[in-house]
Amino acid sequence: MTAGMSQARERGAPHVMRRGLLRALAVAGAFTLGLVGMAPAAVAADDVQSKQWYLNAMNAEEIWKSATGEGIKVAVIDSGVNPSTPSLKGQVLKGFDATESDGEATDDYDGHGTTMAELIAGTGEGGGLRGLAPGAKIIPMRISNTELQNKKNVNAQDSEDAIRAAADSDAQIINMSVSSDFASMAESDAVKYAQSKGKLFFAGVGNKAKKGNKKQYPASYAQVVGVAATDSEGRVADYSQYGDFVDIAAPGSDVPRWCDESFKSYCFGSSGTSVATAIASASAALIWSANPDWTANQVLRVMFESAGRSEDAKPGTLSSFLGHGIVRPGAHINRGVGKPGDPNLSPLTNERTPGSPGAPGSSESSASSEPSGSASAPASGASNAPGDGDGDGDKAVAAGAGKSTEDDSQLGLILGGAAVVVVLAGGAFFILRKRRAA
Repeated sequence: MTAGMSQARERGAPHVMRRGLLRALAVAGAFTLGLVGMAPAAVAADDVQSKQWYLNAMNAEEIWKSATGEGIKVAVIDSGVNPSTPSLKGQVLKGFDATESDGEATDDYDGHGTTMAELIAGTGEGGGLRGLAPGAKIIPMRISNTELQNKKNVNAQDSEDAIRAAADSDAQIINMSVSSDFASMAESDAVKYAQSKGKLFFAGVGNKAKKGNKKQYPASYAQVVGVAATDSEGRVADYSQYGDFVDIAAPGSDVPRWCDESFKSYCFGSSGTSVATAIASASAALIWSANPDWTANQVLRVMFESAGRSEDAKPGTLSSFLGHGIVRPGAHINRGVGKPGDPNLSPLTNERTPGSPGAPGSSESSASSEPSGSASAPASGASNAPGDGDGDGDKAVAAGAGKSTEDDSQLGLILGGAAVVVVLAGGAFFILRKRRAA
């Protein structure tokens, strides 16, 4: 999904987010923010949470008895985060505005960043979105999109600057629900810097499976966890991009979002890997809060080992559509599935990493841990929106019903015992591909 919310985006048109150059110049890369599916309809505030189907599917209430994400901070690199929505009051810390325009990290010009923040850490107050990790806190990192660039002069390297600011903050997790067709050395270096600081970085793989399925960045950098999207039927979404850049999957279809930057109502019917990225980040926050002494490598390794996947899937192999499988934080938190392993060995690259846990209260933080007051209150944070575009991905469907456990649901891919198949051109088979050095 993409929480970008212009009228064009409400019609499901892709929204291009440009990273670098000012409005009169050619751009080095394009960040994509696209809505997938039919035009979303407004949803009454008291009906919003009933539309968050994945919370029941993941048995969130049971997980919250043991872990809520408390003590974990998530840097949301997006369009900004409005701290004044009922669901985010007291949840948003001061961040960084990488756009260098006349605004703050708490000035969400689009609504997308606020939606992502609520999906991660919203309290659900006032009938708003309930975050999967309501005990976590959000550090907003604001970056620009094309519309903002058309109105104001902005920093040409706001993406890279936001990633570095997030790396230097006391956030343990970085959520970048954004995608671009273009890689850059500066952004790659920023991503490596974030890894060296012990951060766990999630990004959407993009929604253009039906439009070329071109690799998206930052999800395709080796140090970033690329997140694919699934729907309420437990299938890989047909828009979700696929390939060796997919590390894990999470629910991403048919989830409510803020309709626009006015924050007057939610809309329903939009989908995308941006939502899936937020759910993956929240899952990591839950696991990390239950194991605060772990490193990013250990949290991610447990996420991989506890993810829902085919019974036939062999260890050390990955699906081009699901990666290691669908996130199941409850499988670890409630049943102990997954072992943390070597704290300094990356499960993404199989390389030693110098980073240490992004523990709360890090002395290296450059972003304040003080709560933001209101949307107009001064704050230094930058935020951008997810990389979502339409895609023609093959669907993974449940091929059997497993025995339900305390954190499992009736949904195929979230079921611990469900077998998963990938349907390609009418033929059912599960594609496993080694990727990186998982």
